[in-house]
Amino acid sequence: MQGYVRAGSSQPVWLFPFIVSVVLLLSVLPLARLAVVGISAFANGGVMVVLSDPMVWSAVYYTIVTAILGTVISLVIGCAFAYLLTLTDIPAKGPLSFFFVLPMMIPPQVTALAWVQMSGPSSPLLKALHIAPPMGSPQPLYSVGGIALLYGVQHAPLVYLALRAGLMTLPRDGVEAARLSGASSLRVFRDIILPLSLPGVIAGAAISFVSCTGNFGIPAILGIPASIFTLPTLIFSKFTAFTGRTFGDVALLSAIIALISLAGLAIQDRALRGRDYRVIGLSGATAAFELGGWKLIFTPLLWIILFFMLAAPFFALVAGALVPAYGVPLTFKTMTFHAFEEILFRQAVTRTAFINSLSLASGAAVGLLFVTVLAAYALTRRKDTLSRIVSSLVEIPYSLPGIVMAVCFILVFAAPIPLLNVTLYGTVWIILIAYFSSFFAVSLKPVVSAFHQLDPALEEAARLSGAGFFRRLKDIIVPLIAPAAGASVILVFLIACNELTISALLWSAGTQTLGVAIYNLDDSGSSDLASALSVLVVFMVVAMMLLLELLAKHLPKGVVPWRS
Repeated sequence: MQGYVRAGSSQPVWLFPFIVSVVLLLSVLPLARLAVVGISAFANGGVMVVLSDPMVWSAVYYTIVTAILGTVISLVIGCAFAYLLTLTDIPAKGPLSFFFVLPMMIPPQVTALAWVQMSGPSSPLLKALHIAPPMGSPQPLYSVGGIALLYGVQHAPLVYLALRAGLMTLPRDGVEAARLSGASSLRVFRDIILPLSLPGVIAGAAISFVSCTGNFGIPAILGIPASIFTLPTLIFSKFTAFTGRTFGDVALLSAIIALISLAGLAIQDRALRGRDYRVIGLSGATAAFELGGWKLIFTPLLWIILFFMLAAPFFALVAGALVPAYGVPLTFKTMTFHAFEEILFRQAVTRTAFINSLSLASGAAVGLLFVTVLAAYALTRRKDTLSRIVSSLVEIPYSLPGIVMAVCFILVFAAPIPLLNVTLYGTVWIILIAYFSSFFAVSLKPVVSAFHQLDPALEEAARLSGAGFFRRLKDIIVPLIAPAAGASVILVFLIACNELTISALLWSAGTQTLGVAIYNLDDSGSSDLASALSVLVVFMVVAMMLLLELLAKHLPKGVVPWRS
């Protein structure tokens, strides 16, 4: 028994080394391989070749500019919703929060396609309403401003969630004391709430900036037609025109993306350094302000913003799916369900994409669950430095742009695996392993939250009664964390089923995912088929989010992001 269980602990001796091995394989190995190839390219003079390419500097410029502008837009929208939904008595907070988070869950290429269908002279919806711009007018979204606008819409929920988490811990007694002392609502907001919520604002800005930097779907749909390349789309174009220097070039380009992302995080750290934001007293300053008559202004305003963020683009997407070709106005005469029939019953590519995405998402969600239950057990039972390092390593792949992780796994598996002589590159397995790496942190978070709420006395009593580790896991731990485990599976499935950034570089014939299929259909001019497939994806996302909403009351606080 002593060889099986760690001294002074209920943890088996093999468990933590197993978790370390998994983290080394999924996090350390791919990043180390990227570093080796980058250093090799540097030693061979590849750096000068890359840095002397004007297109690289143009992509760096567009990446930074669109990311900064997108972050500003996401801050304006996200902060407004966070303050109003968290600190006021505005009605319908639940539905408003649910719908506001929805753009974050929808694939970025679907968001871009929907907005393209909603704007410009060829919009079927605008033509049906007789408000389309004159033919020959430029598509306004095919621009830096268009990319930045959709970055802001896509990532505003990230700012909202980061800021709301801080607002939920504001000192309730401090706010009440200020109000009793005669301070006006504006004075309370300016002198108490705004300074204390600054960490959440800065954190949201940093997350939004990093997400904008690594976004592929939006600049691929909006930027490439206008010859506006960001670093992720430039990497994609490098792979489509493969040469002997491609691996070294994309390793260096990936390193530039990582450096830009790290610079954003460093600015966040610098902005918060030297400030003490600890809160003493009761927290939870919810409904700190009564809007009174202002409800009549703010409530419709939030719903109008959501209409233009969600409803109008979705209606345009549906209109684009119901017309025979892009640019045809939607009328009862032109309306057809041909696109839905094609993608569901006739197009082998879309059927394959559905099967691949559902299989990969299910495999990643369920497979990760087995690992994350063991990882959560090991990491919550240990309080040493090594466990904190392992936890940080789990977070790194998810915090890096997906395009960088895709390049990492291409470099790892481009050659056959030594000894086994098996090639994973070009197969569905490389996508699955990349999903394991990128979504490990997503799967782990709700399970760790559940473990922190468990009373260790139950398991300890079972251990003293002679129950082995797996018996305790099966009879005590798993039943208690089951709701959180279910949320973990749904969250990973939701994200993996709709992602494009990773699979855009890893797919090959027969391994297309839904994200890749939508992009390829639109790129080939079949916008009606792309719209129809996107509509089905949106319905699937909403269904999964509603399932999470039903599970919410059985889950630890914070697992379902849009719930208080």
